[in-house]
Amino acid sequence: MNEKPVAIVTGGASGIGAACCRVLAERGFDVGIQYRSRKAQAEALLSEIASGSLLHADLADTDQIEKLTSNIKDQWGRVDVLVNNAGHSINADIITMKMEQFDEQRALMRGVWYLTKRILRQFMIRRNQGRIINISSIVGHTGNIGQIPYTMEKAALDAFTKSLAKELAGRNILVNSVAPGFIDTDMTRELPDNIREPIIAQIPQGRMGRPEEVAEVVAFLSTSGSYVNGSVIHVNGGLYGG
Repeated sequence: MNEKPVAIVTGGASGIGAACCRVLAERGFDVGIQYRSRKAQAEALLSEIASGSLLHADLADTDQIEKLTSNIKDQWGRVDVLVNNAGHSINADIITMKMEQFDEQRALMRGVWYLTKRILRQFMIRRNQGRIINISSIVGHTGNIGQIPYTMEKAALDAFTKSLAKELAGRNILVNSVAPGFIDTDMTRELPDNIREPIIAQIPQGRMGRPEEVAEVVAFLSTSGSYVNGSVIHVNGGLYGG
């Protein structure tokens, strides 16, 4: 079995996920960069960190999750940290959103549940140790117009964190959420100025956060924080206190 600690980061090719991959590699982890469609970005990131491997899978597909965990077993034989970061927002108000759009968003939460289950059964429970870090969002607590399924998913992710932490506490496996506020990523850069500027005006620190600022919290939970469990840690420049 590989002696170096292993961290799996879903949605690791860009944004907050890529920042997590970089900081965990700096902390001495082999990093599994899971991606679905951003192959070129994932390859560029891997060449940058030079300490890990690419893991291609659609996390809405349980068969692909099973293949993914089999690949992890063959390559490393261990997982010390799982960062559930993958996700995207399907934006539409409740009147215009179609059922298939809602189901697509819901499938992402099912994927988090199933991947976590597989990682636990194959790796963490056998070794009686591990860290699971779920990347949720401020909007799971505040709500957001036109993002009802997305906000439901993020609120559910924090509930998942709290329940799973209680289930696993006796097994030396810690589970926490990191809830970013408005972070400077590809997703937020797509917002028009008339939406971005009022948001920034509400942030006490007067700016959007950087992906690296979220990743540093993930790194802390991955390597320290031995008495932090079942918590939701907000990273939002003072916009929301939890």
